[in-house]
Amino acid sequence: MEKPAFFLQGDFLLLPADFPDSQMDKGISIDFTGKFKKYDILELPAIDDAEPSTILAVSVSPEESPPVNWKKIPVRQVLAVLSAEGSRSDLFIKSGKILRAFHITQWRRESRFCGTCGAENTDISCIDAHRRCPKCGRLEYPRICPAVIVIITDENNRILLAHNKKFKAGVYSHISGFNEAGETLEAAVKREIREEVNIEVKNITYITSQPWPFPNSLMLGFKACYSSGVIRPDGAEIEDAKWFTKDNLPELPGEGSLSRFMINDWLNG
Repeated sequence: MEKPAFFLQGDFLLLPADFPDSQMDKGISIDFTGKFKKYDILELPAIDDAEPSTILAVSVSPEESPPVNWKKIPVRQVLAVLSAEGSRSDLFIKSGKILRAFHITQWRRESRFCGTCGAENTDISCIDAHRRCPKCGRLEYPRICPAVIVIITDENNRILLAHNKKFKAGVYSHISGFNEAGETLEAAVKREIREEVNIEVKNITYITSQPWPFPNSLMLGFKACYSSGVIRPDGAEIEDAKWFTKDNLPELPGEGSLSRFMINDWLNG
């Protein structure tokens, strides 16, 4: 079987206009490189297959316009489309190769030079994606930043959702934030909630995770119960936060995201 090739340009997946959206996870033929003038091909070992295989990430120059009769689809939107095709476990299987190609292509653009001595890095062909500085020998691996995201409920089974300044108007989601150096994930959950909405929580429990390469995160989902305090948005990141019931919800994050999965799971009991 031909190796799947994913043509990426910045935050977009490039496909022929008539290519069915439901098949985006299959990739397209590497022969389509003939449609482009400037591109870079990276062969990556897949990590989610029972049988060893590789995927091809084709990074198209950002200056080049897509060919006639091609479409550009935001990678975030790709997740939303694929999530409609089956269960959450199906989404992990379908999106795994695309997210891996997207994450590592971004990392390659950002890791061209050694962070220690400034020399230009070289690629290493092996089972791991990494680069080596030919001058000082420093190894560079794809950056993965852990971030917690928490669904908070109270004794009345209401859910706490917040509007972040970066969100589209009217959209509310969970409290989330990056894990700090020297901090446990559970401590990050408590700290982020305290900092952003001024309340305390208890019964912190891990739910699931999701690769989220926008740009380089691993989202770790938790649930927690309200313990004490009065909601007070920090005003820096969070503009508004409030309790919601199942029959009175605001506009929610898009399908395919871990935040939406946790809300849907709560809605389904």
